[in-house]
Amino acid sequence: MADLNAKRQQLLELLRSYQSCAVAFSAGVDSTVLAKAAQLALGDAAVAVTGVSASLAEGELEDARQLARQIGIRHVVVTTDELAQPDYVRNQSDRCYHCKTELYTQIERHIDQLGVAVVAYGANADDLTDYRPGMRAAHRHDVRSPLADCGITKDDVRRLAAEWALPVWDKPATPCLSSRIAYGEQVTPERLAMIDQAERYLRRAGLTPVRVRYHRGDLARVEVPPEAIAHLSQPERRTELVAQLKSLGFRFVTIDLEGFRSGSLNDLVTPELVEIARSSSGPRVQAGHEEAPESATLGD
Repeated sequence: MADLNAKRQQLLELLRSYQSCAVAFSAGVDSTVLAKAAQLALGDAAVAVTGVSASLAEGELEDARQLARQIGIRHVVVTTDELAQPDYVRNQSDRCYHCKTELYTQIERHIDQLGVAVVAYGANADDLTDYRPGMRAAHRHDVRSPLADCGITKDDVRRLAAEWALPVWDKPATPCLSSRIAYGEQVTPERLAMIDQAERYLRRAGLTPVRVRYHRGDLARVEVPPEAIAHLSQPERRTELVAQLKSLGFRFVTIDLEGFRSGSLNDLVTPELVEIARSSSGPRVQAGHEEAPESATLGD
């Protein structure tokens, strides 16, 4: 606990040194803890920014708005259009690099309206050891990672969220819908909608966490908690699952016997695939409490 207290104090001091800060806010546990810390450290000089596009699952924006109100931080919505970028659509292992580049570029476009000096995101110390091309985009846009800088791990993040009574303290990771599409298969609005509707169907059936992974040939690989596999495999439920997902556009429906695994598509990443992605990306940088207000939307 003493170690966490020291990290918390270090985080607040670091955020105060920014004087003002925009937090890239997805409503996941990492960005929510960072937004709460920024509000505590900077008050009205902190703002949470959520990017909205076809890759955002239904309900995530409303979750972000509600969390921002609870935290007491100003909330702004920016529209991103990563699907207009061929390198994003082609969906190589650096897809997140192009997504985050689009997000940070849009935030930079509105930096004067936001009235902040620093942009930060919720990478934690554990993320430094994982394959995360989005972090490369953050470095190239000078987006800060205060949680990681203070040595705050994922476990620390959840403990801080519980301490601050944030309802996301035990929320599973909720990456964008594009993360469900196997590398090399194009990201399209139609495929994103298929995945979103399939996962909503499974959640309505009481299954969580869930992932519906899209593979070549319109194949759905369904991941549910291991203890739910037998339940979902019973003839009547299996028949209903297949019919439902085929009605959404999937041609083949499978249940992954290993169960839910966050980031399981990274198993398909080879050193050769990473090298190809890196060589094609290039350095595409385009630019160096009262009741919380309602969310605002910034446009062109």
